[in-house]
Amino acid sequence: MTTEDWLAWASADADRRGLPELKPLLAALGNATRALRAADWNEDARLGPGAGPERVGAARGNAGEDAGGRS
Repeated sequence: MTTEDWLAWASADADRRGLPELKPLLAALGNATRALRAADWNEDARLGPGAGPERVGAARGNAGEDAGGRS
C-alpha cells in the first residue's frame, strides 16, 4: 500500500465516521511519511534488513562509492 493509497483510505474512513477534523492531521502524517521515505539516508527496503551503504550503492549502480557518493 502506498502512502497515497493509505491517505485516501484513511480520509474516506474519517468521512464515514463523521470525523472531518482528522483530515488535516492525516494529510500532515502523509506528508511526513513521504518526506521520511524520500530521505537519502533511508535504506532501500527492497534490499532487505541490514543493507549498509555499500550494498545500497551497488544496487543503485554506484558501486565503489561510499554513502556520501565519494569514490
